[in-house]
Amino acid sequence: MATPEAVAFDWFEYSGHDKTISRVVEPGQFHNPILSGFYPDPSICRAGDDYYLVNSTFAYFPGLPIFHSKDLVNWKQVGNAIDRPSQLTYDGLEVSMGIFAPAITYHDGLFYLICTHVTREGNFVLTAEDPAGPWSDPYVLKFRGIDPSLFFDDDGRAWIVNNDDPEGEPLYEGHRAIRIQEFDLEAMQVKGPRKVLVNGGVDISTKPIWIEGPHLYKKDGWYYLSAAEGGTGPGHSQVVFRSKKVDGPYEPWDRNPILTQRGLPDKVFGAVTCTGHSDLVEGPDGKWWATFLGVRPYDGSASPMGRETFLMPVEWTEDGWPTILPVDERVPLYLDAPGGAVVETSESLPLSGSFTWRDQFDSGTLSKAWIMLRAPSEQWWSFEQGWEGSVAIAPRKATLSSKENPSYLARRVQHHEFYAETLMEVPSEEGVSAGLALFQNDRFHYFLAARRLGQKSILSLERVKDGETEVLNEVEVANTDKIALRVEGDEDLCSFEYAVKPDAWLTLAANLDARMITTAVAGGFVGATVGMHARLD
Repeated sequence: MATPEAVAFDWFEYSGHDKTISRVVEPGQFHNPILSGFYPDPSICRAGDDYYLVNSTFAYFPGLPIFHSKDLVNWKQVGNAIDRPSQLTYDGLEVSMGIFAPAITYHDGLFYLICTHVTREGNFVLTAEDPAGPWSDPYVLKFRGIDPSLFFDDDGRAWIVNNDDPEGEPLYEGHRAIRIQEFDLEAMQVKGPRKVLVNGGVDISTKPIWIEGPHLYKKDGWYYLSAAEGGTGPGHSQVVFRSKKVDGPYEPWDRNPILTQRGLPDKVFGAVTCTGHSDLVEGPDGKWWATFLGVRPYDGSASPMGRETFLMPVEWTEDGWPTILPVDERVPLYLDAPGGAVVETSESLPLSGSFTWRDQFDSGTLSKAWIMLRAPSEQWWSFEQGWEGSVAIAPRKATLSSKENPSYLARRVQHHEFYAETLMEVPSEEGVSAGLALFQNDRFHYFLAARRLGQKSILSLERVKDGETEVLNEVEVANTDKIALRVEGDEDLCSFEYAVKPDAWLTLAANLDARMITTAVAGGFVGATVGMHARLD
């Protein structure tokens, strides 16, 4: 059997309305989050007057997006630290496995990025002279646990802190520890003894869970250890300890946590939940600032965006402790920008607020907006096939329900209220389905697909819910070479439409369950994506 022809997509448009923006953002202010959508586990570093930020990507590729800013509020993606399939192995991974909790650091002219590839290579570190890339192949590190970060002391020594097993048997579910070990910069490997700095959390008698995501800082002669505590759900928080020695002993602040939203009503306008996993940096205004993750649920628990990146100032107490927010206060959505910076509108790839973004596929390369499931073993997209100014996607056997690399170009869903649409050619051969997918994981997604059946053009909507596939509707459409497809989402509802004539939209299915593409139903750690998919039936 001859290889089926690739399916051409003429353009793709995504548009979203940020319902939490209730007024105009004044000059000198910014609106949280600074990165909307699936941008969890932020880590930040400063290099001179430049700031760089990175996020977790789990089983998506390219991995570890690198963002640059001069003022902490205007960000532009400049690259990906994992942009070569040879760097890490992804085959067979669940969508919420893969790359966890990166930490980026700058030291002596070199950038370091350290994180965990869960269930595969484990902990590793990358280096780059330019954070836009290229980044090195991974140096695999010989220690257990997750969420490592690097700290460079004034004496030139380097240290790694990370989440690991406690000493002896865990005392309860979620009992973890923070350990420290020296890092040899020449050998690119840990050395010396590993030592527990924190056992369980702030107060082991309360059975705190999942102390993780640690970072070390030094200020005014003190070493500060900040870490997340309480798991990634509504009980998430950020806590802080300090010591006069890098390897402890560390004492917790008696007014921890320094950030949390647990216990606050979560079904109010503008509520932010699950806050934690913070990283601190000194801003351009001379003050300290914190990046952290949070969730904006529309019903108290569900959000298609997943965990997003927020920014807030850090206040230092008179006795030298950092704090981000009192425990009974909500994360503010409007804040004064560092140094009065003015928020600018990105024309190439907007990252927050309400916006419309369109890819005409006329640049000859993939926009940094596009990601895919797991690393490709072959290039199944092309700008040379199809008609001019299009991207052609080769149909392959890998499906969205598999744990392989399907032919799926995805972008993040960044709003509760959004639409995505594309103009594509109807596959010219039988046995090929191509169209628009709304995806959470292999067990929860929608696929609006066109296919040939003899002389007929068929359009169908598949729903995969809890692993079970159901065709919700199927119609024969006018025999045409091109068809426009559209999905609209608004909180817990979504609809699918099509058009064979420009802007003459017809509804295929309306008022469907959109809550199933959130982690509240599907589980896991990632946000939803939407994009173009082609497969062999």
